[in-house]
Amino acid sequence: MTKRLDSLAKRALDMGTAAAGIVVSAPVLLGVAALVRYQLGSPVLFRQLRPGLSEKPFLMLKFRSMREPRPGEDRLASDCERLTALGRLLRATSLDELPTLWNVLKGDMSLVGPRPLLMEYLERYTPEQRRRHSVKPGITGWAVVNGRNALSWERKFDLDVWYVDHWSFRMDLQILGKTLTQVLRRDGVAHQGHATMPQFLGSQNPRGGATDSTVAGVEPAHRDTVAHR
Repeated sequence: MTKRLDSLAKRALDMGTAAAGIVVSAPVLLGVAALVRYQLGSPVLFRQLRPGLSEKPFLMLKFRSMREPRPGEDRLASDCERLTALGRLLRATSLDELPTLWNVLKGDMSLVGPRPLLMEYLERYTPEQRRRHSVKPGITGWAVVNGRNALSWERKFDLDVWYVDHWSFRMDLQILGKTLTQVLRRDGVAHQGHATMPQFLGSQNPRGGATDSTVAGVEPAHRDTVAHR
């Protein structure tokens, strides 16, 4: 019964916050769109299929932060070179995520949940890691407030699965509060030597899971205290 009420409250929070966020941030949305259009041209929005709840694909929206690859330039391998100064600013301030509020309003995503990654990663997960898709993906999440892109892939997935097993509405509120601090401090925006993260090529941890006592780097009695993206 508690989980049912938490789920209803979570969806109400998603819809209310996303709708209000789109309205309140409309001037910022228009301003960022104009800057992206001026510096990078069309399209202004980055659209990409990502796996959602139960691995069902959805079209995620973000502001573009990279130039298009040149002929013969690998899209993923050239991330650092293609990321513009404007793009770095948008990512550091999370302004590139504003269009994602539309995904939340539609129900493709939640405000809080495991970050939606690439479709091709699905076949590279261990069975345990694939459980991160048992809930809707989020704009922010447990792995985000615990290190964001400074973490290894394995650590991120451990934290994602821990969230799947332990989430609550109260925990989501704590994560959202911690995310605001994380954005202001601009911590963990990129993995060392990369625009965001290196490609995930498969887990080096064959178990692909974590125990409750290690997953958040906190004592069991304090696991519900959110320690970001």
